Amino acid sequence: MDYIDRHGTAHGFPAADAETQVRADDRGHVFHSWSAQALIDPMPVAAGEGSTFWDFRGNAYLDFSSQLVNLNLGHQHPDLVSAIQQQAGRLSTIQPSLANDVRGELARRIADVSPDGFEKVFFTNGGAEANEYAVRMARQVTGRRKVLSMYRSYHGSTSTAISLTGDPRRWANEGGDGSAVRFFGPYLYRSAFHATTQEEEGARALQHLEQTILLEGPATIAAIIIETVVGTNGVLVPPPGYLQGVRELCDRHGILYIADEVMVGFGRIGEWFAIDAFGARPDLITFAKGVNSGYVPLGGVVISERVASHFDRVAFPGGLTYSGHPLACAAGVATFEVFERDGMLDRVRDLEARVVEPTLRGWLETHPSVGEVRGRGLFWAVELVRDRETREPLVPFNASGPDAAPMTAFAAAAKQGGVWPFTHFNRMHIAPPLVISEEELVRGLSVLDEALTVADGYAQG
Repeated sequence: MDYIDRHGTAHGFPAADAETQVRADDRGHVFHSWSAQALIDPMPVAAGEGSTFWDFRGNAYLDFSSQLVNLNLGHQHPDLVSAIQQQAGRLSTIQPSLANDVRGELARRIADVSPDGFEKVFFTNGGAEANEYAVRMARQVTGRRKVLSMYRSYHGSTSTAISLTGDPRRWANEGGDGSAVRFFGPYLYRSAFHATTQEEEGARALQHLEQTILLEGPATIAAIIIETVVGTNGVLVPPPGYLQGVRELCDRHGILYIADEVMVGFGRIGEWFAIDAFGARPDLITFAKGVNSGYVPLGGVVISERVASHFDRVAFPGGLTYSGHPLACAAGVATFEVFERDGMLDRVRDLEARVVEPTLRGWLETHPSVGEVRGRGLFWAVELVRDRETREPLVPFNASGPDAAPMTAFAAAAKQGGVWPFTHFNRMHIAPPLVISEEELVRGLSVLDEALTVADGYAQG
């Protein structure tokens, strides 16, 4: 099939014909995730470049969600594409029990930017599997079964990962696994602890976690898994000292600390790993998404010496056919080269300080629907409300259909302005590719600023 180019010109036949075929194939044969199949009509996408993607009619959208917060280096980055092409011409795949140059190089590069004492990497096909295997390692090392996770969390949709997930996607997938225990993490804007400051919120959240540990039985708990910055469920940045407090509780009770960095690793908040911004030290770090921008599926677990040494003479009970796939790892090595050459971490911090944070904080003054803004780097949430005094959400928790109409209308206004937004419940998240130009970033934020007037129409002034 011929495809239209990024300017909307068809090669070989009219774009409308191409779109018709893509839509027919999709609706006739593709079974989509998290969807009622007869109630969706996915937009056909023809091409992408940098921070933009195009439909078959030539309409351009600034990708302010980085698809699923994975396109850290944007669409069709030439270095990543070239790395995959070159690797495919030499060695397209090889089983994981053999040594491979790009697999080993990527593991070394990941270890080099990890905390001291993290030297080994187990590769998976994505983030859910990374969390599955981190939990498996923790259970093997400790001989315990239970794992604690936050209510406001998402760790993936495979069996163990979904059982640990807190958000409503877990509800239809409950496995009856009593080894998954949830707790409330810090969230000052909607505090479960009646806190009024970040310091109070952090301290009281730690007291709650300690009580949960004691009541569940410390000797039964293998691990605590925490998204370093909670992603889809709110872009919740931990208060100062909270993650260090988690570390202390784990040390006191012989529990392993798993840092889920699937969404926030590899530059999303201006650090190689988000944990670096908070001065805490986990036992296992999971990653995916930004490690190679999802050009070929890849994830993994970075393993501390404490955990890795357990398997020096004891076989690790797990493996994957495509662990450390050469095409995926080649894109990962190229990612490191781009980050280092182009100063990506400094760039993210600069855009945060000069453009994103001042703009979003300004919305608190101009939009009655904006209750709070929070985030780090190029990862922010704008919490939308009907009433700033009561903090009533713009739409109910887990709203759908007519109940979700205000957020649906807001998202439609953003798309009409040429920005593809990331919305979840009553929030807009801002997570553009890290390669976005300053001009694109300013333009996209301006479109969202205008779209917020739609949300303002539902809010009390």
